[in-house]
Amino acid sequence: MSSLPSLASITPRSWQGFAALALLVGALFSGPLVTATPGYEIATLALIFILLLFAIQMDRFPPAIAATCLFIGAHGAVWALLHGLAGNEGTARISFFLLLAAAWLLAWRCVALLSSLRPTEKWARAALRLIIPAIFGAWVLILWEAITRGAGIPFILLPPPSAVGARIANSLPILAADVRQTIFKAVIFGYVVGSGAGFLTAILADRVPFFRRGLLPIGNMVSALPIIGVAPIMVMWFGFDWQSKAAVVIIMTFFPMLVNTVAGLAASGHMERDLMRTYASGYWQTLFKLRLPAAAPFIFNALKINSTLALIGAIVAEFFGTPVVGMGFRISTEVGRMNIDMVWAEIAVAALAGSVFYGVVALFERAVTFWHPSVRGG
Repeated sequence: MSSLPSLASITPRSWQGFAALALLVGALFSGPLVTATPGYEIATLALIFILLLFAIQMDRFPPAIAATCLFIGAHGAVWALLHGLAGNEGTARISFFLLLAAAWLLAWRCVALLSSLRPTEKWARAALRLIIPAIFGAWVLILWEAITRGAGIPFILLPPPSAVGARIANSLPILAADVRQTIFKAVIFGYVVGSGAGFLTAILADRVPFFRRGLLPIGNMVSALPIIGVAPIMVMWFGFDWQSKAAVVIIMTFFPMLVNTVAGLAASGHMERDLMRTYASGYWQTLFKLRLPAAAPFIFNALKINSTLALIGAIVAEFFGTPVVGMGFRISTEVGRMNIDMVWAEIAVAALAGSVFYGVVALFERAVTFWHPSVRGG
């Protein structure tokens, strides 16, 4: 009977803990982590096992403490695992991947515990909204790094994130010039003009039924045009500089804004419109006081959709003729030169820029549509 408390004290609390413990035992009996010599040092191996066992054991504590310990144990173990892989790339054995999977499961448990927390402080809730996706994103990079380096995947097929990060750090002037050409010239100009023109055309279509019946079907047809077919034509019309890319962006952003705004203007209820009529409100008073506020969620949905479409359109358009600068130009050129790390560096910068662009629009949406149930949690 005296052995029961000690057995319970080391029993994992979650299925992730059980699976991680099983993987840990499997790695212990699977031999060395790498086939190369001298391989991992004894101290590094001991540190990895101790950190993983520590994380499994601490899972039994209250959620906040357990999540902190799981974070330290899982990330400390995987750091030691990757650090010991230096010089042994491509020689990882099954035990290496078992330990990697154990650390990943414990990080999963950490995120699950963080998601279960319900803090009362506003700053704590805001911190959790940032920490949870940050851990998830970090583990995408960790698994990518460990698998590419451990399995020895050819660099030309998939470079590890560390190589992409090094390329970004060493190519900042080139990347900055590409961002300036693609985003600050083509994307922003095309986004503003395309979205603004789509919004004004939607107001016109709402005001004049003839345009609404005739323009929307044409808009749906034009929005289905393939960008690969449109981009070369825009290059022929407007030249090789950023203006032709901005024209592609205008075409791609115009119709999502048009369709969403027209749908949003029809979102206000008949009772609200009848009430405005009893106040003797004209078209423009009803538009600005009732219908545009009701259409705001639709308009911001279009703006968020356009924030990604604009970047995609500009980059793809640069494949069909551009000066010796630009993100699309760089991607197509470096693929031909087999500089795959530079291609991934451009992709990473484009993804970061698109995420920031989308986030700015989303923050502005929360400030403007604070009354909407989707924002206030109703």
